[in-house]
Amino acid sequence: MTIAPPAEAAAATEPLDVAALVRAATADDHRNAETRGFITRLMGGELSLDDYTRYLAQFAWVYEALEERGSREGDGEVFDPKLARLAAIESDLAALGAADWRETHPALPATAAYAAHLRAVSDDDVRYLAHHYTRYLGDLSGGQAIAALVGRHYGATPEQLSFYDFDLGAEGPVRYKRRYREAMNALALQPGQVDVLIEEAKASFRLNGAIFEALGA
Repeated sequence: MTIAPPAEAAAATEPLDVAALVRAATADDHRNAETRGFITRLMGGELSLDDYTRYLAQFAWVYEALEERGSREGDGEVFDPKLARLAAIESDLAALGAADWRETHPALPATAAYAAHLRAVSDDDVRYLAHHYTRYLGDLSGGQAIAALVGRHYGATPEQLSFYDFDLGAEGPVRYKRRYREAMNALALQPGQVDVLIEEAKASFRLNGAIFEALGA
């Protein structure tokens, strides 16, 4: 499914506030994913820097799959290459003593399932957008808080937390997120496409939560 709607359809109706619709429809899914035992304990200071490293290494597999799609001709502003996180994650893992993360932290079954799903939807712009939105806007929204907590609880250094530094300059995360949502709305998705987007965003949170469950097992 491609994002671009027929020009006449796009012009005939007022653009939907897609970001607001997705946020409202996935609020429970988001909450459920973020309150799994492992992530709650990690952010609460009950675990260790080694546990944070395990967490980060699993998501290296996820971002590798997410970012394999790369930039494509005709991509909208929403698919901004500057959001890519894999290089920063790998830098952090090296600083955490896990430069060889592929060997020392193989993908858990839940992680492999998430990565396989991302690859399966990478050619479907609407479904891919759902994962792009949930991952990157989640990082922009909660990343600074996560970095602060991991630094406070486990003594992580800035060199171990570059994942959360998007280097957005004067624009900053708040204005960037606003612009992202505006770009998302400007795609003028049709109601059926929005339904698909919401369905896939819900799947994203379920897949994410499954990794937290696996890490805590």
